[in-house]
Amino acid sequence: MSARDGPVVSAIVDARSFLDMSRLGDDTWGFEVTERLMTPGKFLFGGCGLASGLVALEEASGRPTIWATAQYLSYAPLGASVTVTTDLAVVGGRVTQARATTYAEGREILTVNAALGTGELNAPDPWITMPDVPAPEDCPARVMPKRFAASIFNHLESRIAIGRSFDQIDGTPGSPVSALWSRVPGHFDPSAATLAIFGDYVAGGLTQPLGHNTMGRSLDNTIRIATLEPTEWVLCEIHMHALAGGFAQGTAFMWSRSGTLLATASQSIAAKLWDVAAL
Repeated sequence: MSARDGPVVSAIVDARSFLDMSRLGDDTWGFEVTERLMTPGKFLFGGCGLASGLVALEEASGRPTIWATAQYLSYAPLGASVTVTTDLAVVGGRVTQARATTYAEGREILTVNAALGTGELNAPDPWITMPDVPAPEDCPARVMPKRFAASIFNHLESRIAIGRSFDQIDGTPGSPVSALWSRVPGHFDPSAATLAIFGDYVAGGLTQPLGHNTMGRSLDNTIRIATLEPTEWVLCEIHMHALAGGFAQGTAFMWSRSGTLLATASQSIAAKLWDVAAL
């Protein structure tokens, strides 16, 4: 099956199942880098790296994610055995400050720092609102270039709510704001880990304002959780801020179908142009 055929539908129930993680000890988890978790470059997708740390940290702490950031140090290639170790550095009455360190074949590849916990003070509504976009069923499918085949993009479904498709990128600069409806087929209950995977779409948002197909290597991924509610589709509203010296910055606001702000995600990206002939 190619990326042009659409996502592979499977009985996914949660992010831990999507990552196929297993607990190896009190503070250690493991998984393998398979096609479902890799980039077109055949290494672990950055959002999956952050997601795996959050799965481990939430289970270790027994608390939900408030905020987390991943710093990427190296790569985990296709087929690599990955281990995630957790350290609950400070456990407070309401907040746990913790870190997860991820290794592949004896090398440290990323570190996740996170705060986990709950509080009581709430505002009645968020101070920003979801953009007015068509429902996912009324948006065109995001058709991926052939080089995206055999990667995570074969296992996610996305529809273009704001912005241009790949075949409309013609060198003309465009808006720095784009939006995708996204879902993991079979997965209806968003978690911090699932949203961390969607948050990595920020890297692809650079194509829209630049007007050229680009590839981005995440230097970091950060996610901040607002409210989790059941929703099949998540709207990823991407705002690109700057590109200077080969490095781009952007933020995504992630919304439920009903308009609830689920989370925000941001990252720094080492960017370069892709060979159009290879797309």
